[in-house]
Amino acid sequence: MSNPNQETAADEVPLRLFAPPLEKEAPTVDMAQVVGVTDILFLCLDTLRYDVAAQEEAAGRTPVLGQYGPWEKCQAPGNFTWPSHHAMFAGFLPCRCNAKHVADRELLFFPSSIGLGKKAPKGAYSFSGSTIMEGLAKDGYDTWCVGGVSFFDKRSDLGKVFPSYFQKSYWNPSFACPVKDSTKNQVDFLLRKAAKEPPEKKIFLYLNVDAIHYPNYFYLEGASQDTIESHAAALRYVDGELGRLFAGWKSQRGGAFVICCSDHGTCYGEDGCHFHGINHPLVNTVPYKHFFL
Repeated sequence: MSNPNQETAADEVPLRLFAPPLEKEAPTVDMAQVVGVTDILFLCLDTLRYDVAAQEEAAGRTPVLGQYGPWEKCQAPGNFTWPSHHAMFAGFLPCRCNAKHVADRELLFFPSSIGLGKKAPKGAYSFSGSTIMEGLAKDGYDTWCVGGVSFFDKRSDLGKVFPSYFQKSYWNPSFACPVKDSTKNQVDFLLRKAAKEPPEKKIFLYLNVDAIHYPNYFYLEGASQDTIESHAAALRYVDGELGRLFAGWKSQRGGAFVICCSDHGTCYGEDGCHFHGINHPLVNTVPYKHFFL
């Protein structure tokens, strides 16, 4: 008979004790067919709202991303860049909006030492270390970060934290939010760099696409301030540049597994709310998809 006063280790507590999870769906990808087999591209379309992403996709105005299946409506890991990325880099990507239990999320990356249990869910890649990049590096990946927003610019103490999680990190002023051609400049840099890498070397790339973040008014002709319309125009610009990245990567590297999502949304005056870093449905709901090139 078990002792009711005996403490149980966190990683031994069955998740079913806390709440009944939803009926478990089959994983949409088996990461055993990804890790060690192909490159992994993690693309964060910083600040992209789910409603705008779905609207542009339905209208056929984002044909590059649209060809890889519909956006999934998901819960954001955080309400601004800093908390969201700490979660995602630990394997906690945006999870589906109808999730009621931690066990309902599909974990592509399973942190083996955080108290979720000792056995990885079916289809997940179990990693050791503090980040997915650390785990993948142990399995032979070269880990890259190409920054965008200031949390990745390495010009401040905070701006050095996320880049330090990668073996190689890159940022220059032409990648910054106020630069209209920021995504083009990031893609140009990446394609030049990828062309120099041996094909047998597997790459994990994190790309922080900041064009949708403020300011974005200059993607809409005649606009003088950021609006939901310029947000959508920025997404259309990004879609075109990602088309160049995908085509170039396939040509040079032979393909990749792609994770594409937003870290949080933002507000343009809805309910009197502006920007992000606050909890509002438009901030807390993000688009997500993953696919193979």
